[in-house]
Amino acid sequence: MNPKTLVVAGAFATQFMVIGALFVLGLYIKVFEAEFGWSRTLVSTGSALAFFMMGAMAVAMGRLSDRFGPRRVLITTGLIYGLGLAALSQISLPWHYFALMGTLIAIGLGAHDVVTLSTIAHWYDKRRGLMTAVAKVGTALGQMALPLIAAALIAGIGWRETFLVLGGTAAIVLVLAALLMRNPEPGEIAEKAHGQAATGLGFSEAKGTVTFWKMCIIQFLFFTTLMTVPVHLAAHGMDLGMTTTQAASLLSVVGGASVAGRLVVGALIDRIGCRNALSFCLMILMAALGGYSVASDIPLLYVVTAIYGFTHGALFVVVSPTVAYYFGMRSHGQIFGIVLFSGTIGGALGPIAGGAIYDNFGSYLPAFVTLALFALAGLILTRTLPKEAENAS
Repeated sequence: MNPKTLVVAGAFATQFMVIGALFVLGLYIKVFEAEFGWSRTLVSTGSALAFFMMGAMAVAMGRLSDRFGPRRVLITTGLIYGLGLAALSQISLPWHYFALMGTLIAIGLGAHDVVTLSTIAHWYDKRRGLMTAVAKVGTALGQMALPLIAAALIAGIGWRETFLVLGGTAAIVLVLAALLMRNPEPGEIAEKAHGQAATGLGFSEAKGTVTFWKMCIIQFLFFTTLMTVPVHLAAHGMDLGMTTTQAASLLSVVGGASVAGRLVVGALIDRIGCRNALSFCLMILMAALGGYSVASDIPLLYVVTAIYGFTHGALFVVVSPTVAYYFGMRSHGQIFGIVLFSGTIGGALGPIAGGAIYDNFGSYLPAFVTLALFALAGLILTRTLPKEAENAS
């Protein structure tokens, strides 16, 4: 089979398992409330810790992937992630939860995006946006399938046993997927539009540009939403009268709609450019967050969630090609990792703030309004990005 096809397949499976399992954790807010009496702020803090450490790990994983290749990195982190999920079955105190989320879970999360998408960026140029989107469809299908499977398992065998099943499955799937991943050898790429395999700016050059720092701030602004909404969406649905299974279906709607978002925007990137595609995504994100602010009945909540899901998926596709466009491929993994880390600062704070807002006000409304303003700020800053690449000759 074509090695490029194998790489996309491996990235697809990695995205499916890692993010699908992450979305399952949203179902545990109510479980931990009932089992341990933990507040939503406490549970959200565990997720936030994982998101923050994910960003820190992404910086290291990007450098390791640039140096040693993706296969070794993903085999190691896949085993660690599976172990972390299984170990969550044994928690009984908050520090158990925080320790696992901030170490084993974070390591798996830190590798999945920067390593897989950077590898795809090395293999593709003319169809980089579309192939990134195809890989990220794996995320969407994981979001759709795994929360529903986990909800059924929790009801049938219990929440601890569900974590054991999830951890074992994740380890197997992620190791098999990692075996498909590798960077191209010299002369192996036939599709390069400009005949450049690894040219562009080094990290030290990139960080001296205004564009780099704008990318970091934009990532912070929208990634806050992308991490906050999935953590609290199931609980928000149950607050409006949904059952656990119905609330899990909201996460599946996000996953289903994000398939369309990934594929549509992946194709748009290759046609209208990264800057315009990112602007399009942020406009839809603003509309979705405004919708969450007014959706008080279940049918409307499904509609708004579908809109949100579209842009949720799209925003995860657009960043890697944008980094490649502005800075080239010489240090893509490291630059992409730093941009992702900037986002995970917001991704760490957002879920905590969302939980604290609910605990203090009994509503997520102030959180949705604040996130909409973040999206607006991100859109304004995106429109100031240059039209030409930083490494253009």
